[in-house]
Amino acid sequence: MDILLALVEVLKYTLPALIVFLTAYFLLTRYMNRDANVKALELKMKRDHEITILRLQAYERLALFLERINPAAIISRVRTPDMLASELQYAIVKNIREEYEHNLSQQVYVSGNAWSLISASKDEIAKTINLIGTQLPPEASAGQLINAIFTGISAANAPLPTEHALEYLKAECRELF
Repeated sequence: MDILLALVEVLKYTLPALIVFLTAYFLLTRYMNRDANVKALELKMKRDHEITILRLQAYERLALFLERINPAAIISRVRTPDMLASELQYAIVKNIREEYEHNLSQQVYVSGNAWSLISASKDEIAKTINLIGTQLPPEASAGQLINAIFTGISAANAPLPTEHALEYLKAECRELF
């Protein structure tokens, strides 16, 4: 009987303390989990915001790349007075490759289809310039190459590959943002 009374006495003090401890433990655990979830969500939102900025910059850079390799734009940048057609042809193709290599890292931010169209348009423009250039005599002037390029483009009666790729890039960007 004395043991039972002693046990009851111990339980009178320990049971309320145990209830308070368990209540505090569950409340603190719940609060800490909620706090951790809020911080994880804030971190995810910050990361998503930064990735969004990088992706938009990639779309901008690739749109600029497509504009820069447009024959009219690239000719005005690389042509110098007294250039031969072969020199201009080389300068155009070299510039296209350099622009492409400068923007290679942007492919990680756009879809595979968009990057394929960008690469294909780069290849098509370079191929067209080379094809037109090889049809001219070796002593042809840069002006003759320019006329042949613009005549060939207008005779194709189709949009440039860069225009198609740019439209696709814009549409993809609008879908994402």
